[in-house]
Amino acid sequence: MVFSCYRTIKTDFFYLSFLLILGFSVSATSFTLCQGSWTAKMGTVGSFSSPRVADLNQDKVLDIILGAGREEFQACDSAVIALDGKTGALLWKVEAKDQIFGSAALKDINADGVLDPVIGGRSAELIAIDGAKGEVLWRFNPKVHADKDNQEHWFNFYNPQFINDQNKDGVDDILISNGGDVMAEPYDPDRPPGYLVVVSGKDGQLLARAPMPDGKETYMSITISPRKKGRDYDIVFGTGGETIGGNLYVGRLSAVMKGDLTAAKILESSKDKGYIGPAGKVDITGDGIDDIVVNAVNGRLVAFDGKQYKKLWEVVRPNSESYSSMAIGYFTPDATPDFFVSYAQGVWPKLDWSAQIMVNGKTGQVEFSDSLGFYQNTTPVVLDWNNDGQDEILMSVNFQEIKNVFQKFFYNMLVIIDFKTEDVLQIGDKFEGNNLSSTPWIGDLDADNNLDIIYCHGTNNRHTYTFDGIKIHRIKTTLPLYKKIIWGAYQGSYYDGIFHKE
Repeated sequence: MVFSCYRTIKTDFFYLSFLLILGFSVSATSFTLCQGSWTAKMGTVGSFSSPRVADLNQDKVLDIILGAGREEFQACDSAVIALDGKTGALLWKVEAKDQIFGSAALKDINADGVLDPVIGGRSAELIAIDGAKGEVLWRFNPKVHADKDNQEHWFNFYNPQFINDQNKDGVDDILISNGGDVMAEPYDPDRPPGYLVVVSGKDGQLLARAPMPDGKETYMSITISPRKKGRDYDIVFGTGGETIGGNLYVGRLSAVMKGDLTAAKILESSKDKGYIGPAGKVDITGDGIDDIVVNAVNGRLVAFDGKQYKKLWEVVRPNSESYSSMAIGYFTPDATPDFFVSYAQGVWPKLDWSAQIMVNGKTGQVEFSDSLGFYQNTTPVVLDWNNDGQDEILMSVNFQEIKNVFQKFFYNMLVIIDFKTEDVLQIGDKFEGNNLSSTPWIGDLDADNNLDIIYCHGTNNRHTYTFDGIKIHRIKTTLPLYKKIIWGAYQGSYYDGIFHKE
């Protein structure tokens, strides 16, 4: 692949040897930052959020919205930030009482022509922000919606999804999951239940709340799809966590509005560990109905028929766990979408190395496997890098350099995996620090039909779980976008977990 901006990297012997140990087949060339690229640094925060984009300042270049924060239970004046897509300058910041680890949903709530982010995090933080001005439109207040029976039962808000207007105020409303008591002991089954919650998009008022059917906690962001007739939605949600078993469900919005999910259908159950990574919806049976694919925490990728809800296939990755979603694309020559998953090897809390597999969507067979880098729960993104009609993966990789027995230094980088050749191509330079859970965004920020990459990582190269600095990069390339990018962000380019065919 030829770029109008590139240079040759001098790779030191130790670094090259390390990559070979990882199993990389790495090209010695990489492109420099082209005009329009930038790096922004925030010095006192960390981020588990994945970037979202919208033109907030109306300059015809998409801007970047990202959640951030400090350690748990610590307030932060820069818990949500917006960066100018053209320059990387800070457009605005919003405070919160705890980490904003979620990724935003976008809707023009105040009808000013600019998309407004809604984003959630720990300690029941759920915030709607004026995209143009950075002013808080509303902030969910758990004290207002508490009573003596449930006042302690507001926990983390996960990724929101917009639904049609339920309370007839002219603004679409929000469906979201809430749960996860951080104070619970790891193997203690006595935990407060999680909920599916509907709040007003206009003012954040609680419209409905329904507890998990099994009374268990939830950490899973929902995936929703409208039903063909009427105003109802199907909802894929799950319960359980790292050490507690749970169930995977399909329910209805109408049931949430009634406060009762007991009629939700159980797709499957997991005895010792639950379901955390959000589901994907994509037609892999060719019947025109989206099927359901999900990662269970216990290292299984499972597909279900979207009509009858029967299990289609299951892939088991032994001695692994998964806390992230999957990437969906055309990785094999046939016309059925396929799946790429990154797992953590080991058992929580000892998760060190990562492992990856590519699964044929039609057959459920593993077509590619590798073990690249150290633990992270980001999701890869998908593009046809070389215009050969078959998709490749772009993903973040963490690695260590050990200079002596007592000194480890942490780095991260972006790579492309080409499934035809099984080569791994390094994109740009390595960066100091670690990336635990921020999925890159890829697409076209400035409508020049060339690829842009937005990438966030921590800056501390001695420790991994840190909140003392992040860098956000815009990597502008001259690579033409040969076709629409369907899976270019966490939960896909539309942020909804649905594979939207061209």
